[in-house]
Amino acid sequence: MKRTFLGEFEEIVLLVVAACTEQAYGVTIWESVQEFTGRSISLSAVHATLYRLEEKGFLTSEMGGATAERGGRRKRFFTITSYGNRALQEIQNIRQQLWQAIPADKLSPKLSFS
Repeated sequence: MKRTFLGEFEEIVLLVVAACTEQAYGVTIWESVQEFTGRSISLSAVHATLYRLEEKGFLTSEMGGATAERGGRRKRFFTITSYGNRALQEIQNIRQQLWQAIPADKLSPKLSFS
């Protein structure tokens, strides 16, 4: 599989799915993304991203059983694939290398005296 680059939001959604300790579905992923980022995000943006990540091979999904609390509708549960895991590992390695490459004086606040 050729390497596919992820956008920032795709990376965040993929990280949230990977971090889920229970079955990950649209609403729980949406709530976690908002919690971690502190941003207000539409549920449809999360769903579109989940389907895009699935098309790219980073996620798989399966339908759960229908529940009365959802009016007989089924939930779609998402799971990260080995390709998705590898992509996150690569992203983490690249970011660590870049952070380590920044000279310490570039990150320290500069005091100016006028």
